Amino acid sequence: MYHRETYTVEVAGLTRHFPLFEVAPGVRIAIFNMLGDTYVVKAAAAALAERLKHIRADVLVTAEAKSIPLIYEMSALMGLPYIVLRKTYKPYMGDALSAETVSITTGKPQTLYLDEKDRSFLAGKRVIIVDDVISTGSTLEGMRQVVTKGGGHVVQVAAVFTEGEGDWSHVVALGNLPVFSSPAGG
Repeated sequence: MYHRETYTVEVAGLTRHFPLFEVAPGVRIAIFNMLGDTYVVKAAAAALAERLKHIRADVLVTAEAKSIPLIYEMSALMGLPYIVLRKTYKPYMGDALSAETVSITTGKPQTLYLDEKDRSFLAGKRVIIVDDVISTGSTLEGMRQVVTKGGGHVVQVAAVFTEGEGDWSHVVALGNLPVFSSPAGG
């Protein structure tokens, strides 16, 4: 069995060990995947909901897939509906709005789609964008573009973690994950 190096972190009072993966030559990140970890989802959702309780919002928005259980739980706790931006267009989505983004975990361009059924619901609404990890800000920017195209107004951005040394002062987050880089040739 292969032993992968991990990075230990506290998530809303719970200790977890995130595996380190190389996402570019000499660059490794700690992968936070809350899918299947009910305890982390519930604890992180409760902590974020508490930090967001004074924000006047009408709807929560996220991109699929890892943040879906988080936004579902936050929706239940905050009494707000949620919208999931899809990464694949399906014919039943009708006249969908879209924006392109590049995720650090995939390294490839991807498109976010707002289903036609959610377009009229989003118009004129105050939106909190929710994500699991905000790293480069590309997915966040794609979500902002779709919300704006749909007539919504982003009032806050929230994530379980930010990543790296960017200016994340505008994001309500539970923590920051470092980006690990190896020296050239190392």
